[in-house]
Amino acid sequence: MNAPIGSFDDVRPAPDRLDALPRPVADAIRGWSGSVPAAQILYIDTDPAIADTAAFVAHYGPELLERSANCVVVAARRGSGTTLAACVVPSAARADVNGVVRRRLGARKVSFAPMETAVELTGMEYGGITPIGLPAGWPLLVDSAVVDLPYVLVGSGLRRGKLLAPGKLFAELPGAEVVEGLAR
Repeated sequence: MNAPIGSFDDVRPAPDRLDALPRPVADAIRGWSGSVPAAQILYIDTDPAIADTAAFVAHYGPELLERSANCVVVAARRGSGTTLAACVVPSAARADVNGVVRRRLGARKVSFAPMETAVELTGMEYGGITPIGLPAGWPLLVDSAVVDLPYVLVGSGLRRGKLLAPGKLFAELPGAEVVEGLAR
């Protein structure tokens, strides 16, 4: 099967590769009922050694940088409480954690969640965290540029593999809020 973007050796509909995904991601795809059919979410088998964006685009082509997004987990603090949330921004940009994210989450301070916390609570591997299958109740801030892309590459929940999905899918994920200017 050919992917709508890029040139990859092994591309299949994600519902046919649930065995290659961590449980939260597989469960989210299995139960998906958004306007984008689950079969349009594609699983791309890749080498975990090139999971990081720079290595991935160096291997598969620099044009993919503009068609990729990263998902980062943040910890928002207000008073004695902490709220975990996720942000999805184009890979060529960074989330405006101390400005837009802090204001959207109504926090006094926002920082990246510790790796151990992000991994434990998402059930995903560090470096592969995806917005598909995040814990219920987490706010999910999605930069509008991601939603506007025809297809977006994101992590699969593991360092091995990527997911490729229409950008509009990310606006339909549980807890999603599309935010203009989330990335800088």
